[in-house]
Amino acid sequence: MMCYNENRGKNFWIKRAVFIPIAIAAGVFVFGSLVMFLWNSILPAVFGITTITFWQALGMLVLSKILFGGFRSGHGHCHSGHDWKARHMHLSPEDREKMKEEWKNRCCTRPEEK
Repeated sequence: MMCYNENRGKNFWIKRAVFIPIAIAAGVFVFGSLVMFLWNSILPAVFGITTITFWQALGMLVLSKILFGGFRSGHGHCHSGHDWKARHMHLSPEDREKMKEEWKNRCCTRPEEK
């Protein structure tokens, strides 16, 4: 099993540094185009309003994120400590130890600590 903290080749980081900005740009383009397409194909016919440009569609995406989604830290998958405690409160001491050991095995340690 490969750990996240192990040394990776220089090639890996170069590929990641190139791929991530391209993936973000592609995502922005796809979502902006989708909003523009849906707006321009539905709303002018239904409500008689004007069409929008790609940049206006991106602005609407950002505005909707601010108004409805907010800018929370993290990936949105994390639960607060209280939720974690509530879910694991009913575990037996043996199950808690088993879970701790499993998470220790999942987490990587430095080679000098092994």
